[in-house]
Amino acid sequence: MFRILEKTPLNPSMTKMVVEAPLIAKKALPGQFIIYRVDEFGERVPLTIADTDKEKGSVTIIYQKVGASTMLLDTLNEGDFILDFVGPLGVPTELDGYSKVAVIGGGAGCAIAYPQAKALFNKGTDVDVIAGFRNTELIILENEMKAVCDRLFLMTDDGSNGNKGFVTTALEDNIKNGTQYDLVIAIGPVPMMRAVSNLTKQYGIKTIVSMNPIMIDGTGMCGGCRLTVGGKTKFACVDGPDFDGHEVDFDELMKRNVMYRTQEQHAREKGCRLIRNAEVNENA
Repeated sequence: MFRILEKTPLNPSMTKMVVEAPLIAKKALPGQFIIYRVDEFGERVPLTIADTDKEKGSVTIIYQKVGASTMLLDTLNEGDFILDFVGPLGVPTELDGYSKVAVIGGGAGCAIAYPQAKALFNKGTDVDVIAGFRNTELIILENEMKAVCDRLFLMTDDGSNGNKGFVTTALEDNIKNGTQYDLVIAIGPVPMMRAVSNLTKQYGIKTIVSMNPIMIDGTGMCGGCRLTVGGKTKFACVDGPDFDGHEVDFDELMKRNVMYRTQEQHAREKGCRLIRNAEVNENA
């Protein structure tokens, strides 16, 4: 059992949760993830580690309430316990040997981009963070990202923060204005990562993307998280989650990610009903 130390809403759909997990906090490195299970009836869900505090023995996760399991997780509060919290899993991001890096996050992906930027910045790397959101209301971690980079470019689709455009808009502007990146890290929705990879390929800039396909056990045994990279089958849980963005078959990945959309919607609806019933019983 793993105790919840802190719970903070970040925007209407996203929550930050700090969980007591000293063994994971001691070993976790940027790019790695955990798999949680709320209770014995729950599914196993992977979430990238957003931060750790080795002294406090805590691990920070940030999740978006999009499915039954994240909605169930969000019913828990400080002092409650999560049944399973396993990690660190996956291969840490290789961050050594770079002088100028653009770390790009899209929406919820900023929760994953933040620890990458933080680790690079602490190594003395010159870091630009480019973060994209649909609108100002959804912006998360602005102050945290600002503290771990040399320049922060905050973009919104609708321009409600004064900077209208996609993350690729800011990235290409920087490149055309003479910024010479030797690495780009892109984390977020698959279409965004594909767009960034297509852009950087034109300029010959090494690009790392973080994959989060359908995942079940996190050990490479089930094969659910397979994807094609450079014409070869890889498993995100044990070979990744980081891969060369110029080698990923994004079309195949996007098709696989929507295979169970109907089942996911049914699970979400069932989860909503259970949560509503629980709230009614609690208030009765």
